Amino acid sequence: MPLAPRVPRRVLAGATVALLCTAVGCAPQPEADAPAGSSGPAGSSCAKGKLPTKTSGKVTIATDQPAYEPWFKDDDPSSGEGFESAVAYAVAERLGYAEDAVVWQSVPFNKAFAPGEKTFDFDINQVSVSAERRKAVDFSSGYYDVRQAVVALKDSRAAKASGVADLKGLKLGAQVGTTSLASIEDVVRPTRDAAVYGKNDQAKSALRNGQVDAIVVDLPTAFYMTGAEVTEAEIVGQFEHRGGAPEQFGLVLDKGSALTPCVTGAVDALREDGTLAQLEQRWLADAVDVPVLR
Repeated sequence: MPLAPRVPRRVLAGATVALLCTAVGCAPQPEADAPAGSSGPAGSSCAKGKLPTKTSGKVTIATDQPAYEPWFKDDDPSSGEGFESAVAYAVAERLGYAEDAVVWQSVPFNKAFAPGEKTFDFDINQVSVSAERRKAVDFSSGYYDVRQAVVALKDSRAAKASGVADLKGLKLGAQVGTTSLASIEDVVRPTRDAAVYGKNDQAKSALRNGQVDAIVVDLPTAFYMTGAEVTEAEIVGQFEHRGGAPEQFGLVLDKGSALTPCVTGAVDALREDGTLAQLEQRWLADAVDVPVLR
């Protein structure tokens, strides 16, 4: 299929069609939220560059601070570098907003999907779509299928784990409000309470200092963490997909937002023309060789 309207060249330079989706087993996309009575992406309410955004003629995109790699580069969401920065600009362009019409805003992870009116048009911050979160916010269709991974120091007992049962007696940690923490509680069900941290940086420090045996993060973050930040650690394995729709990251919008069908249409178009696959291959590591913890 032909490519979508131009994504910034620095974003797609050297990109090729992604293999990651094949590696982790993508499934059909779940139905995104769409307010009753909204017109579809081709309707008048989705006229390019003329959406009912927070600021007329601009689109306000939120993410947390610091903005971690590989999702963003050098803690600068506006650079277009990093998977989520690149996706955000690609979505904005699909909606009819050039780079200079994108306004970035800092919003803490947990606040992005908490109840209440939002100050942004959409948020992009590795927020997994869930039924519980849908009660408070809208989501676009998923822009990335994700798995959770276990990271431990190379010489530790945790590094020798080959299955979920080997993790049950360990002290595990994860960031508050994340599906990483939910994976510890729902998949591992450890005999010891999980350590909960406000940021992944705090979890990394706890791992280095021996305060926890292992931490759980999404797989791309695990690759970056072990390759550039905690090089004395390694990826122990990833949790298997357990039926149903895969865990997906979605763009977060106000509950009942008129923008939801438009943003979903943009994400769907970027998936269909291969742009999301190209961006995955450009910015995210391949998961083929990571063992699955069953």
